[in-house]
Parts: sequence; C-alpha cells; structure tokens
Amino acid sequence: MWPLLQIELFKIFKRSRTYISFAAIGAIVALILLAFYADGNNYMAFGMQSLTQSFDIQGKVLNGYLICFIILQTLLIHVPLLIALVAGDQVAGEANMGTLRLLITKPVSRTRLLLAKFIASTLYTILLLLWMALLALVVSVWIFGTGDLMILKSTEVVILENTDVLWRYFAAFGFAAIAMTTVAALAFFLSVFAENSIGPIVTTMSVIIVFTILSTMDIPIFNTIKPFLFTTHMIGWKGFFDAPVSWSPVLQSAGILLLHIAGFLVATIWVFRKKDILS
Repeated sequence: MWPLLQIELFKIFKRSRTYISFAAIGAIVALILLAFYADGNNYMAFGMQSLTQSFDIQGKVLNGYLICFIILQTLLIHVPLLIALVAGDQVAGEANMGTLRLLITKPVSRTRLLLAKFIASTLYTILLLLWMALLALVVSVWIFGTGDLMILKSTEVVILENTDVLWRYFAAFGFAAIAMTTVAALAFFLSVFAENSIGPIVTTMSVIIVFTILSTMDIPIFNTIKPFLFTTHMIGWKGFFDAPVSWSPVLQSAGILLLHIAGFLVATIWVFRKKDILS
C-alpha cells in the first residue's frame, strides 16, 4: 500500500491546482489579517456598539484568538471547493488522461488502488487544514497576541478565558478535518462516474449548496431530513466554543460525519469494482 500511496501523493503534488489551494488560503488569510491590523479597532467598536451601551468591557478584545475564530467561520465555507478540486480529480482525471485503463491492468486490486487514492486525498485535506491553522492561529497570535476570547452569539455572549482557549482550537481543527474529509469522500465517490473532473467538482459543490440551504431553512417539511444531511453537522466545530462544551451533540455530529465517510467510500469501491473501464 505504501508504494501506491507514494505514487498518488506524487500525482497530487505535481499538479499546479494543488498549490493554488494553498495560495488561495494564504491570500485570504493575509487580507483578513491586514484588514484587522489596519482598522480592526474601528470594526470591533462598530460590531460591539449595542453591547458597550449596556456593559463596560475591559481588556483586549481584539486578539489572535478572536481573529482565528473569524477566519474559521469565513474560510470553512470555501475550503470544500478547494478539496473537491483534488478529490474529484482522483479517478475522473485518470479517465480523462486515458491512464485509468492502464492502472487496472497492473497486479493491484481495484480496492487497493481506490484506498490509496482516497488516503492521498485525505492527507491532502489534512495538510490544507494544517496550513490554514498555521496562518489563522499561529500568525494571528504572533501579530495580535492572546487574550480572553469573546464570541457574540444571537442570544448570548460567550467569554472564554485565555488559558481555556487553545485546546478548543485543536479540537475544532480536528473536527474540521473530519468534516472536510466528508467532502473529499463525496467528491471521490462522484469521480468514479465521470471522465472529466469538472463534473464531480461542480456536482460536489452543488450538493453542498443544496444541502446547506435545506439545513438552514426552518421549514417543517425539511426538519425530518436535517439530521441525516452531513452539512447539518459540518459546523459542529462551533460546539467547542460553548461554555461549557456540550459534548453529546459534538460527538454525535462527528460520528454521523464518519458514517458518511465510510458510506461514500464503500459505495465508491462497490461501483468501481463493477464498472467497465473503457477509457
């Protein structure tokens, strides 16, 4: 398996689109950091004006922990597209280049081939999130320093002490890795049906958009299916920033996402093993 995985990782990281994803995240984070560095205090004063009218807020509200939370909320909406660019190309790209038929003639089972491709996609996803964590958390803390984290919610204000924040970010990025691997598994599954990577990429994003709309709409007819949509659980990382953490819904969301990953992977293997490779 290791030689196959090395080959698949080499294929991923020799493509320019792989580095476009890292560059895109770097550019977005840099712009956010620059904006807060230049005018962050005015932004915070505007956003908290209703709160400051009733309470006297002391301390350094604008700090690296808050910037990281804002970046997470912003980027985790766009990262699925960057992941689909690679995962959706894993099988469809081989078919498009005419190398898929050659691959299955090798003395390697189709299942092992797919597992190597999926593991490579998962490692790419994790590396992308580690890159985002480095920029969003480490660089933000380096520039803005640390402090208590204040999160404004629709019905409450959550204040987390400085010493109680860092572990929450580690847990949140771990949860995000599960959520983004679910997206990779979906794009990987769709790639076995296409001979061009554009189809799986567009379809993956379309599914995410439609499911997200269904997850957020408060319409009774959709309430019965919301718990089964993986998009409903992708924002479960926010549960780590409750005080105290409600572990049951967070772990339940993680479990449902893991079931989706396993289901997509099993379905991919089942379809690919029965598929006639003509290209």
